[in-house]
Amino acid sequence: MSNPFQPISFNSIEDFLSFLPKREYDIVQFLRQLIYSCMPNCTEKLAYNVPFFYLKKRILYIWPSSVPWGKVKKEGVTIGFCNGYLLSDEINFLEKGNRKQVYTKTYFHINEIDVDLLKSYIFNAIEVDSK
Repeated sequence: MSNPFQPISFNSIEDFLSFLPKREYDIVQFLRQLIYSCMPNCTEKLAYNVPFFYLKKRILYIWPSSVPWGKVKKEGVTIGFCNGYLLSDEINFLEKGNRKQVYTKTYFHINEIDVDLLKSYIFNAIEVDSK
């Protein structure tokens, strides 16, 4: 069945990845590898046609701007923390997302990603999920 808000439907993560332009693909793959390095036992599933990462519940998602129905900025790749409002963020690293509990960070180039800082937020999100 066709969804007017989502004109494209991916059948798998591979379909999703093959849809992406090169710059977004590279950022998405980098973020996926980083997420898996922090939570190797997570489950990755498509929801809203983008990858979401689960342990007990939804923890994170990756939303490239080329997937148009997510109200993501016109460029870049956004990583979203599903319960971002519960994370410790004294440095205001994250932005409030479309929903009050979701907090996000958008990257335009791989070299913008502070790996250690982002890992600390991912580990904090894992801790929140474990409660």
